[in-house]
Amino acid sequence: MKSPYLEVTFRHGRPLAAYLYLPRASGERSDYVEQAGSGLLVDFTVDGKPIGVEMTAPGHVSLAELNQVLAALNASAVTEEDVAPLLAA
Repeated sequence: MKSPYLEVTFRHGRPLAAYLYLPRASGERSDYVEQAGSGLLVDFTVDGKPIGVEMTAPGHVSLAELNQVLAALNASAVTEEDVAPLLAA
């Protein structure tokens, strides 16, 4: 996968969880998880490459907070358009 994409899980019309997949090579898997803020968890490969950001309380995560975590990971920022399903819920 070459570009990030967002997956949102809804329950009763409200976002229950969300996951931002970061670019990764085929076969790369999560080896460990680190908390990156309130309701934000980052998955890393065995060699320390970030491959995704889980949002356990997506209704409480701001675009600015998410981009701050991405900047700390040296990952590309996301735009409002990238996370539109999350912001619309």
